[in-house]
Amino acid sequence: MNQTEFNTSYIGRRDDVLAFVPLNAKKILDIGCSDGTLGASIKEIIDAQVVGIELSEQMADSARKKIDRVFTGYVEKILFDDEFKGLSFDTIILADIIEHLVDPWKILNKIKDYLEPGGKIIVSLPNIRHIDTIFHLVFKGYWPYRDRGIHDRTHLRFFTKKNIFELFEKSGLLIERINTNYRIIEAPHRYNRFAKFFAFPGLRNFLAFQYIIQSRLK
Repeated sequence: MNQTEFNTSYIGRRDDVLAFVPLNAKKILDIGCSDGTLGASIKEIIDAQVVGIELSEQMADSARKKIDRVFTGYVEKILFDDEFKGLSFDTIILADIIEHLVDPWKILNKIKDYLEPGGKIIVSLPNIRHIDTIFHLVFKGYWPYRDRGIHDRTHLRFFTKKNIFELFEKSGLLIERINTNYRIIEAPHRYNRFAKFFAFPGLRNFLAFQYIIQSRLK
């Protein structure tokens, strides 16, 4: 799937990410804002200005109806454009975006230039160590390219929990809080509601579907 296509898998409320947004936030940057649903959810709760960056023209057009401003194009270019310089935010969100970037380390370092003192960076990242990866790669000898989820065919980078801590450490960011979304089955399924009950020590990292991280400057 072309990255500029309107992928409905990335549309919808993100209550797990929303829970990490500070209630006193005033200026929020949502990188990869999709159709603006997350930004609209934020604005329902707090009186904040939400600016988005979105690659898909179609999603960006939809987002403009819900949030305050949307930049369209590659984040790797927009963050270095003169039009973007001078902006600052107390909260920056990258929900399911970092794994799509050629150089996540460069982008995490760059967005620090736009973060106000005391600001937060909120990230969600899939866990490549999930049992679904092991099953397909080890037992089936196959990499499951898909249109969504952990094995989205547009992913360029892959992370385990250890990789995530290393990524933030090298980017000069301190992880303050991390939550885990567990799934038994990689795709959305009713059985996944029981996943957290099987997340025992030694097993939980293989059932971790996604990590939600809140960080700040060191």
